[in-house]
Amino acid sequence: MTARSVAAGPVRAGRPRTTVRLRLTAWYGGLFLLSGAVLLAVTYGLVVQAFVGNSASNALCQAPGIGCHTIGAQQAHAIAVYEHATVLHELWFRSAIALYFVALLSVVLGWFIAGRALRPLRTITTTARQISAASLSERLALTGPRDELTELADTIDGLLARLEAAFTAQRQFIANAAHELRTPLARQRVISQVALADPAATIESLRTAHERVLASGAQQHQLIDALLTLARGQSGLASYEPFDLADLARKILASRQCEAQRQNLALRTALSPASTAGSPRLAEHLAANLIDNALHYNLPGGHVEISTETTDSNAVLTVANTGPTVPAAAIDQLFQPFQRLTPDRTSRGDGLGLGLSIVAAIASAHHATITARPRPGGGLLIEVAFPRAQSSSPIPDRPGIITRTPQPPRATGNPA
Repeated sequence: MTARSVAAGPVRAGRPRTTVRLRLTAWYGGLFLLSGAVLLAVTYGLVVQAFVGNSASNALCQAPGIGCHTIGAQQAHAIAVYEHATVLHELWFRSAIALYFVALLSVVLGWFIAGRALRPLRTITTTARQISAASLSERLALTGPRDELTELADTIDGLLARLEAAFTAQRQFIANAAHELRTPLARQRVISQVALADPAATIESLRTAHERVLASGAQQHQLIDALLTLARGQSGLASYEPFDLADLARKILASRQCEAQRQNLALRTALSPASTAGSPRLAEHLAANLIDNALHYNLPGGHVEISTETTDSNAVLTVANTGPTVPAAAIDQLFQPFQRLTPDRTSRGDGLGLGLSIVAAIASAHHATITARPRPGGGLLIEVAFPRAQSSSPIPDRPGIITRTPQPPRATGNPA
């Protein structure tokens, strides 16, 4: 840093800060001064016209004790002109003095009124400075008439509510992810320690220990892949590609036939063309997670119903399954990361608790709407409505809305 810049710093810092209150006061004073000057000029012009319209010399001749026979016409005219100029000069001088003092008073009153008008804004600024990441639960809660400032305060309160929810979700996600990753790591360490501490270890026992370590590593790899998919879904889409939900569903169902047969589950399909646009890879993850969730949480001898259709404005994918009864109040919980309906969320070793949260993130990235509701007798019906692909324009930029309201199920497709 040069000496010049160091010397210039205090000068720059010492300059008076141009505040909104100061600018408003300057505007008030300037507008009043301009209005007063215009009024003075109009008044002055009217007085001049009055003198010209009513001849001063005639008025002087008609004055008591003075007449044109007493003094000459030229002298009367000269006196009239002099009196005219004197009156106008006096009028101008006194009006200018009055305008000066009133303009000064208007500046003082403008400063006071601007301060009163901006007092809610100062309250908003002071409170917003005091709110930090540790106190996002605080709100401005500005009272008063419904004007622009209260609307601004309400907007900031809404922003703080969204930030609080995002921070809370982030902390919960980090804690849950750390717990989910710690469990297989601890299992690997215990297996390795037990194998190494066994003095009579054999090749078979060591092989078994290594296989268990590899299985635990595969679980970690699966969890990391799910977290990466969740992060990609939450980051949004950079480009849109056309795809058909029916084609994605057929591809996934072809690879899930063996799993369905193993669990003695019937796959019922009603796949009609449903064109949309977005990321085919993420949409495939969405459909796969929905179908896997329907297969995983089912009952022996049950079924899974998959359908696609096109409505006036949406391409819709619907997955419904039989299974345990799902409380309507717990549906929101299913779409949160690492949340399960079982009291012990690690009781199911083959589930990560990320399937439906990935579905929600991918649907939000595609501006799709999710409707989930429990089915009578058990199971769940989930409907994802993507914006319908347009041939001439991209998908409209509208917010993804997730609604999960329990309603009677609709009719599903025919058996495959």
